[in-house]
Amino acid sequence: MSVVRLSQYYMPTLKETPGDAEIISHQLLLRAGFMRKTASGIYSLLPLGWRVVQKIEQIVREEMDALDAQEMRLPIIQPEEMWRESGRWDAYGPELMRLKDRHERGWCLGPTHEEIISALIATDIKSYKQLPFALYQMNTKFRDEIRPRFGLLRGREFLMKDCYSFHADEADLGAYYELQAQAYGRICDRMGIDWRRVEADSGQIGGKVTAEFHAIADAGESDIVYCACDYAADIDTLPEEGDARNVCPKCGTSLQRARGIEIGQVFQVGAQYSETMGVSFADVDGAEHPPLMGCYGWGITRSLAAAIEQHNDEYGMKWPAAIAPYQVCLIGIGKDEEVATALETYAAELDQAGIEVVIDDRNERPGTKFADADLVGWPYQVVVGSRGLKNGTVEVKERMSGEKVELPLADVVAYLGEKLKG
Repeated sequence: MSVVRLSQYYMPTLKETPGDAEIISHQLLLRAGFMRKTASGIYSLLPLGWRVVQKIEQIVREEMDALDAQEMRLPIIQPEEMWRESGRWDAYGPELMRLKDRHERGWCLGPTHEEIISALIATDIKSYKQLPFALYQMNTKFRDEIRPRFGLLRGREFLMKDCYSFHADEADLGAYYELQAQAYGRICDRMGIDWRRVEADSGQIGGKVTAEFHAIADAGESDIVYCACDYAADIDTLPEEGDARNVCPKCGTSLQRARGIEIGQVFQVGAQYSETMGVSFADVDGAEHPPLMGCYGWGITRSLAAAIEQHNDEYGMKWPAAIAPYQVCLIGIGKDEEVATALETYAAELDQAGIEVVIDDRNERPGTKFADADLVGWPYQVVVGSRGLKNGTVEVKERMSGEKVELPLADVVAYLGEKLKG
């Protein structure tokens, strides 16, 4: 790791909220210099925003690798004939971004990759001995939204993890599907997201068994009901008659209602794509069968926005430490040499301890530095000033709780290391 100095860092903050930013995550990501709008529904991720994306990707990668899924990269642009073969070229609807090349051949920019992964493995999978396996990628996806809105929550271009597993029988598919669902719960927990696993509809992906993972937030576009027994469902999938929308079908207690942001979904797709794309394997007796597929999608940029929707206040973002762009911001108050030296000493010690640290060494007033620190949402702010140094102390503020403590100079690194453990 290395120490970042904000005087040299590209972090263009805004004093005013852009007029077209409707929800808090959209507003704060623009104001704090995490992203900039390129066109409707399309955003450039700046260094701070990209740091958070990389943190989320690493959490997702670790959980996928733990399930023996293998990372790869598939093309963004996909040929029309593959989508016609699966039957989705027309069925997917106007959200599919279509284009033609100079030879008038049709293509699409992939919103998902079931067709291309099925065509990829079709020539290579011959025997039951090659199953099961899972492949995943983290890649840019596209959807021609009729009305892009809410920043990263409903855009035309977004980052997603998509994983595809292939199995010889339904029992094996079902077992792996549940492992993926459990991994999604761990991803939410590691990101610090309050979440629910929701019974849902499979939509354009297909299959009869599916579940969505929702972050509870007022900005959510889904209306969900849930219970303490872990039952949850999208209210649109429930019948309107009787107590279906008020009483839990599992335990009989009253259901609670909330808005949810969908950040992930798992599917048991079965043989749908294998059959249409001509994928088959020979079983132990030599009989040919289509492999059964599971699909598992996770919204990288959507979950970034969802985390902000859950963790903010009137001053700015409040990042969970696991996905914060950096964990600690050292704020120097005063221009004397003693403060500058203390900042460099603390930064070096924190860096050596494996703690990600930035120094706010900008030529700005203290009020501006404090306001920006709250806006960006560094998990911990360490204020190093002339007066405190004379008393042998510094002030440490935890952004999530707002708690401030005054610590002896010698205790700061150990204190932060303990707070950030795990």
